[in-house]
Amino acid sequence: MSKDLKASAPTDSEIVLGILNNSEIVLKRLYTTYFPMILQLIINNNGNEDDAKDIYQEAIIVLYNKIKSGEFELSSKLKTYIYSVCRRLWLKRLSQMNRYGGDIRDFEEYLPVDDEVEKHNDRDIQFNKMEAALQLLGEPCKTIMEDFYIHNRSMQEICERFGYTNADNAKTQKYKCLQRLKKLFFQQK
Repeated sequence: MSKDLKASAPTDSEIVLGILNNSEIVLKRLYTTYFPMILQLIINNNGNEDDAKDIYQEAIIVLYNKIKSGEFELSSKLKTYIYSVCRRLWLKRLSQMNRYGGDIRDFEEYLPVDDEVEKHNDRDIQFNKMEAALQLLGEPCKTIMEDFYIHNRSMQEICERFGYTNADNAKTQKYKCLQRLKKLFFQQK
């Protein structure tokens, strides 16, 4: 990392590479570089500093997930992209709070980013449904699912942990648990 990256705002490509490489320095710079712009947007449009922090955090998560998934193409300035995502998220929040007057005071260029925000929201809903389904699943299934899918434990490790006679029995149990989890997941509204 060059010395001037710490002193000045990172370039768009440095930010993208920094996110790909899990650079905490770049993430911190990203937060400090564009937050004042988003704070101004939110305050000028019926919000406060806490709203701005929430919206900015969500936008950074959208950007982070998009870069990490390999779907991000830098077709505009990163500043414009972040502003656009924050703008869209704030419009959505205003309409949910019935504080949206039909117009928003902009001071930056923005892009239509509805699809990305919707995908982010849909993914959050799916994660919440999965978390609820896992809670309903009960033990030992919940722990077996978490051990295998989240902690990447082998069937042999799971077999030993739960006292199954062999890995095939643990695999059969995991399959039954997965079927129950799917059923619980799809029963939710």
